[in-house]
Amino acid sequence: MQADPAPSPSTAIAALEVRDLVKDFAVGLRGLKLRAVDHLSLRVEAGQIYGLLGPNGSGKSTTIKLLLGLLEPTEGTAAIFGVPSGRVASRREVGYLPESPYFYRHLTGRELVAFYASICGLPRAERRARVAEVIEWVGMTAAADRRVGTYSKGMLQRIGLAQALVHDPRLLILDEPTAGIDPVGSGAVAALLIQLKARGKTVLITSHLLAQIEEICDRVAILHRGRLLLEGAVPDLVGSTGRQALIVEALPPGELAELRAWLGTRGRALERVEPAQRRLDRVFLELVGRAGGDQGP
Repeated sequence: MQADPAPSPSTAIAALEVRDLVKDFAVGLRGLKLRAVDHLSLRVEAGQIYGLLGPNGSGKSTTIKLLLGLLEPTEGTAAIFGVPSGRVASRREVGYLPESPYFYRHLTGRELVAFYASICGLPRAERRARVAEVIEWVGMTAAADRRVGTYSKGMLQRIGLAQALVHDPRLLILDEPTAGIDPVGSGAVAALLIQLKARGKTVLITSHLLAQIEEICDRVAILHRGRLLLEGAVPDLVGSTGRQALIVEALPPGELAELRAWLGTRGRALERVEPAQRRLDRVFLELVGRAGGDQGP
């Protein structure tokens, strides 16, 4: 007997789905309507890293709050693994890190993550090992027993990521998770997200670090004033422009003239010559890596 075929992405239950989502806010004494999300429809398949992009005020954070049931939609629907986002059950499989988290300052990082583990119902017998594991994942072991009130912005983001991971959720929703983190730490977070994807997790991430989003995301959506401008697979969005580039390493001036002449005999022209460049983040990470890497949080 043959096994049933695997469901196609169009028929499988999406990790996240919003349909015709609208959110209006009343502003001012007259209660004028401000539309923060304008008939937005998105679908995020399980196992993807999905980037939600847009300038400040584009509706990214509002969309996340609607997904989490923290706001009621004016119109439309939102669901997490097929469960309407207004139900508490929809959030059991979610780990969430807001853009500016607030944590109890008197607790140590380890105590904070353990507190969230208990809230999420992690059995006491598993709690200590799991807390230590996720703290190590985010590079906070050395500072885990310091009080949260002494943490820098970047350290708060890292310990916040640990609390989002501690109950082993199927879905991570991360609003600017690398805000305030240096490039080395930001790269470590990106590597961790790729590892989580390999374990079958789904990640919805907002970020202004577009180079990093390009590297780690399967698909992205670009919002502007609450509307969807563009959505698609990253390779499709940054794919070929129909033009070609010829890269030649260390070409002497005399040979450059020969190359121009050779192209001319074939009806082609050399448009420009420019020195090869690396992105600044690559240069920084290479230099720091050669110098010994990160020396702690």
